[in-house]
Amino acid sequence: MKHTLIALLTATLTSGFALAADSEEGFVSLMDGKTFNGWKKATESPDTWKIENGAFVAAGPRCHLFYEGDGQPFKNFHFKAEVMTTPGSNGGIYFHTKYQEKDWPRAGFESQVNITHSDWIKTGSLYGIVNTGLAAAKDNQWWLQEIIVQGRQVTVKVDGQTVLQYTEPLGAQPNPDFTRKLGEGTFALQGHDPKSVIHYRNIRVKRLD
Repeated sequence: MKHTLIALLTATLTSGFALAADSEEGFVSLMDGKTFNGWKKATESPDTWKIENGAFVAAGPRCHLFYEGDGQPFKNFHFKAEVMTTPGSNGGIYFHTKYQEKDWPRAGFESQVNITHSDWIKTGSLYGIVNTGLAAAKDNQWWLQEIIVQGRQVTVKVDGQTVLQYTEPLGAQPNPDFTRKLGEGTFALQGHDPKSVIHYRNIRVKRLD
Protein backbone atom coordinates (compact mmCIF):
# COMPACT_ATOMS: atom_id res chain seq x y z
CA MET A 1 0.00 0.00 0.00
CA LYS A 2 2.84 2.39 0.89
CA HIS A 3 4.49 1.84 -2.49
CA THR A 4 1.14 2.33 -4.23
CA LEU A 5 0.63 5.70 -2.51
CA ILE A 6 4.16 6.80 -3.42
CA ALA A 7 3.58 5.74 -7.00
CA LEU A 8 0.29 7.65 -7.16
CA LEU A 9 1.88 10.75 -5.64
CA THR A 10 4.80 10.56 -8.05
CA ALA A 11 2.44 10.16 -11.01
CA THR A 12 0.37 13.14 -9.84
CA LEU A 13 3.41 15.37 -9.41
CA THR A 14 4.86 14.27 -12.74
CA SER A 15 1.54 14.94 -14.43
CA GLY A 16 1.41 18.41 -12.85
CA PHE A 17 4.89 19.23 -14.09
CA ALA A 18 3.98 17.98 -17.56
CA LEU A 19 0.91 20.20 -17.66
CA ALA A 20 2.97 23.20 -16.55
CA ALA A 21 5.55 22.50 -19.23
CA ASP A 22 2.89 21.97 -21.90
CA SER A 23 1.28 25.32 -21.05
CA GLU A 24 4.53 27.03 -22.08
CA GLU A 25 4.90 25.19 -25.39
CA GLY A 26 5.40 27.65 -28.23
CA PHE A 27 6.22 30.61 -25.98
CA VAL A 28 9.26 32.73 -26.75
CA SER A 29 11.04 34.86 -24.14
CA LEU A 30 11.14 38.60 -24.85
CA MET A 31 13.88 39.41 -22.32
CA ASP A 32 17.16 37.92 -21.12
CA GLY A 33 17.01 39.37 -17.59
CA LYS A 34 20.43 41.00 -17.97
CA THR A 35 20.12 43.61 -20.72
CA PHE A 36 17.56 45.69 -22.60
CA ASN A 37 18.35 43.81 -25.82
CA GLY A 38 15.24 43.85 -28.01
CA TRP A 39 13.72 46.77 -26.12
CA LYS A 40 13.85 50.53 -26.66
CA LYS A 41 13.26 53.23 -24.06
CA ALA A 42 11.29 56.34 -24.85
CA THR A 43 13.48 59.45 -24.93
CA GLU A 44 11.82 61.13 -21.93
CA SER A 45 13.42 60.13 -18.60
CA PRO A 46 15.13 56.92 -19.84
CA ASP A 47 16.85 56.52 -16.45
CA THR A 48 13.45 55.50 -15.06
CA TRP A 49 14.19 51.96 -16.30
CA LYS A 50 16.72 49.66 -14.64
CA ILE A 51 17.37 45.92 -14.42
CA GLU A 52 17.41 44.32 -10.97
CA ASN A 53 17.52 40.61 -10.16
CA GLY A 54 16.47 39.63 -13.68
CA ALA A 55 13.54 42.07 -13.83
CA PHE A 56 12.82 45.32 -15.64
CA VAL A 57 12.09 47.91 -12.95
CA ALA A 58 10.28 51.19 -13.56
CA ALA A 59 11.06 53.74 -10.86
CA GLY A 60 11.03 57.39 -11.89
CA PRO A 61 9.29 59.96 -14.10
CA ARG A 62 7.10 58.86 -17.00
CA CYS A 63 8.92 56.68 -19.53
CA HIS A 64 7.75 53.75 -21.65
CA LEU A 65 9.80 50.73 -22.65
CA PHE A 66 8.91 49.29 -26.07
CA TYR A 67 9.64 45.82 -27.42
CA GLU A 68 11.32 45.87 -30.83
CA GLY A 69 12.61 42.32 -31.22
CA ASP A 70 12.73 41.24 -34.85
CA GLY A 71 10.41 44.05 -35.91
CA GLN A 72 7.53 41.70 -36.78
CA PRO A 73 4.19 42.99 -35.42
CA PHE A 74 1.96 40.94 -33.14
CA LYS A 75 -1.71 40.49 -34.01
CA ASN A 76 -3.11 37.34 -32.36
CA PHE A 77 -1.04 36.20 -29.40
CA HIS A 78 -0.84 34.93 -25.84
CA PHE A 79 1.34 37.21 -23.69
CA LYS A 80 2.57 36.40 -20.18
CA ALA A 81 4.54 38.48 -17.68
CA GLU A 82 5.24 38.25 -13.97
CA VAL A 83 4.52 41.58 -12.30
CA MET A 84 5.06 43.06 -8.84
CA THR A 85 4.04 46.49 -7.54
CA THR A 86 4.98 48.46 -4.45
CA PRO A 87 2.14 50.14 -2.53
CA GLY A 88 0.58 53.10 -4.33
CA SER A 89 2.12 52.25 -7.71
CA ASN A 90 0.59 52.58 -11.17
CA GLY A 91 1.79 51.01 -14.41
CA GLY A 92 0.58 49.19 -17.47
CA ILE A 93 1.26 46.70 -20.26
CA TYR A 94 0.50 47.98 -23.75
CA PHE A 95 -0.23 45.81 -26.78
CA HIS A 96 -0.92 46.55 -30.46
CA THR A 97 1.11 49.71 -29.84
CA LYS A 98 4.13 51.30 -31.54
CA TYR A 99 7.23 53.19 -30.44
CA GLN A 100 6.64 56.74 -29.27
CA GLU A 101 9.38 59.04 -27.99
CA LYS A 102 7.32 60.73 -25.26
CA ASP A 103 3.88 61.11 -23.68
CA TRP A 104 1.34 58.30 -23.14
CA PRO A 105 1.30 55.78 -26.02
CA ARG A 106 -1.55 56.62 -28.37
CA ALA A 107 -1.62 53.36 -30.32
CA GLY A 108 -3.18 50.17 -29.02
CA PHE A 109 -4.52 49.20 -25.62
CA GLU A 110 -3.25 49.37 -22.04
CA SER A 111 -3.75 46.44 -19.68
CA GLN A 112 -3.69 48.24 -16.35
CA VAL A 113 -1.25 47.43 -13.54
CA ASN A 114 -2.52 48.96 -10.29
CA ILE A 115 -3.35 47.40 -6.94
CA THR A 116 -3.45 50.34 -4.48
CA HIS A 117 -2.79 53.50 -6.53
CA SER A 118 -5.45 56.21 -6.15
CA ASP A 119 -6.71 55.58 -9.70
CA TRP A 120 -9.79 53.37 -9.20
CA ILE A 121 -9.11 51.45 -12.44
CA LYS A 122 -7.28 48.34 -11.27
CA THR A 123 -5.07 45.56 -12.60
CA GLY A 124 -6.23 43.79 -15.74
CA SER A 125 -8.57 46.54 -16.92
CA LEU A 126 -8.42 47.51 -20.58
CA TYR A 127 -7.93 51.14 -19.73
CA GLY A 128 -10.81 53.30 -20.96
CA ILE A 129 -12.61 50.34 -22.56
CA VAL A 130 -13.40 47.76 -19.86
CA ASN A 131 -12.56 48.98 -16.36
CA THR A 132 -12.65 47.04 -13.11
CA GLY A 133 -12.22 48.48 -9.64
CA LEU A 134 -11.38 45.12 -8.05
CA ALA A 135 -7.78 44.43 -7.05
CA ALA A 136 -6.95 40.95 -8.36
CA ALA A 137 -3.54 40.65 -6.66
CA LYS A 138 -1.47 42.15 -3.83
CA ASP A 139 1.39 44.63 -3.65
CA ASN A 140 4.88 43.28 -2.92
CA GLN A 141 3.96 39.88 -4.35
CA TRP A 142 4.60 38.54 -7.85
CA TRP A 143 1.57 37.73 -9.96
CA LEU A 144 1.16 36.39 -13.50
CA GLN A 145 -0.63 38.73 -15.90
CA GLU A 146 -1.78 37.25 -19.21
CA ILE A 147 -3.20 38.96 -22.28
CA ILE A 148 -4.73 36.80 -25.02
CA VAL A 149 -5.84 38.35 -28.30
CA GLN A 150 -7.65 36.20 -30.85
CA GLY A 151 -9.63 37.89 -33.59
CA ARG A 152 -11.99 40.41 -31.99
CA GLN A 153 -11.64 38.99 -28.48
CA VAL A 154 -9.27 40.06 -25.70
CA THR A 155 -8.94 38.00 -22.50
CA VAL A 156 -6.97 39.17 -19.48
CA LYS A 157 -6.02 36.82 -16.65
CA VAL A 158 -4.33 37.40 -13.31
CA ASP A 159 -2.83 34.33 -11.63
CA GLY A 160 -4.94 32.12 -13.86
CA GLN A 161 -8.24 33.83 -13.07
CA THR A 162 -10.04 35.62 -15.90
CA VAL A 163 -10.40 39.30 -15.03
CA LEU A 164 -12.21 40.26 -18.23
CA GLN A 165 -13.15 39.22 -21.74
CA TYR A 166 -13.78 41.92 -24.30
CA THR A 167 -15.19 41.43 -27.77
CA GLU A 168 -14.62 44.41 -29.99
CA PRO A 169 -17.88 45.51 -31.65
CA LEU A 170 -18.15 45.14 -35.40
CA GLY A 171 -17.41 48.44 -37.08
CA ALA A 172 -15.47 49.83 -34.09
CA GLN A 173 -13.45 52.90 -35.03
CA PRO A 174 -10.19 54.15 -33.51
CA ASN A 175 -10.37 57.00 -31.03
CA PRO A 176 -8.58 60.12 -32.33
CA ASP A 177 -6.55 60.50 -29.10
CA PHE A 178 -5.96 56.90 -27.98
CA THR A 179 -6.82 54.42 -30.71
CA ARG A 180 -7.96 51.49 -28.52
CA LYS A 181 -8.74 49.59 -31.70
CA LEU A 182 -7.55 46.04 -32.37
CA GLY A 183 -5.05 45.75 -35.19
CA GLU A 184 -1.42 44.80 -34.73
CA GLY A 185 1.72 46.20 -33.16
CA THR A 186 4.19 45.62 -30.38
CA PHE A 187 4.27 45.62 -26.56
CA ALA A 188 5.30 48.35 -24.15
CA LEU A 189 5.73 48.63 -20.38
CA GLN A 190 4.79 51.78 -18.54
CA GLY A 191 6.86 53.84 -16.14
CA HIS A 192 4.08 56.04 -14.76
CA ASP A 193 5.47 58.48 -12.20
CA PRO A 194 8.31 58.90 -9.62
CA LYS A 195 6.25 57.34 -6.81
CA SER A 196 5.39 54.20 -8.79
CA VAL A 197 7.78 51.23 -8.65
CA ILE A 198 6.84 48.29 -10.86
CA HIS A 199 8.81 45.08 -11.55
CA TYR A 200 8.34 42.99 -14.72
CA ARG A 201 10.09 39.68 -15.33
CA ASN A 202 9.85 36.44 -17.31
CA ILE A 203 8.08 38.14 -20.20
CA ARG A 204 7.15 35.73 -22.98
CA VAL A 205 4.71 35.46 -25.85
CA LYS A 206 3.20 32.87 -28.17
CA ARG A 207 1.93 33.90 -31.59
CA LEU A 208 -1.54 32.59 -32.42
CA ASP A 209 -1.64 33.59 -36.10
